[in-house]
Amino acid sequence: MTSGQSGRWILSQLTLVVLAWCSAGVCFAVSQIDTFVFSDEMQERRYRALIDEFRCPKCLNTNLAGSDAPIAQDLRKVVYRLVVLEEKTDQEVRDYLQVRYGDFVLYDPPFNARTWYIWVVPIGLALLGVCVLLGLHSRVSRRHTVLDSEQQARLRGIVQGQAVEAAAPADEQNPEMKP
Repeated sequence: MTSGQSGRWILSQLTLVVLAWCSAGVCFAVSQIDTFVFSDEMQERRYRALIDEFRCPKCLNTNLAGSDAPIAQDLRKVVYRLVVLEEKTDQEVRDYLQVRYGDFVLYDPPFNARTWYIWVVPIGLALLGVCVLLGLHSRVSRRHTVLDSEQQARLRGIVQGQAVEAAAPADEQNPEMKP
């Protein structure tokens, strides 16, 4: 085998490895698609709205519709069963999932003894921030600089001197500039 042929052989083998690696990545990227049969469009809309409304218990901040976790797939099946087969109302589905999985599955948890901190802590932090800003503002506005009599006299002289210089003609302000 010549060096040109061995180079082509290595290039073809490398190309095959890269293609195999890319095709394996595509295979792993495919997710399962739920195939549910609905009797009418209204049932399908209700189902889609409900799976958009609930949070996946495993994922962080992902709804059931957007999650590929096994628990989300199971919950989509449960929602389908409750909506289509058992013909439950939307509120009954919400209540069932909330009782079974807790307030975590709700994006908008109710205000009760277990969830009060979710609602109160952000409001408390905002109020604390406003109080800190007001305290800093009042501290800065209360701080006055007090000059002693010598500093006040010097300041008056500077201010009066500038006023006199401003009133004088331009030639008299800078004697070095005279021709």
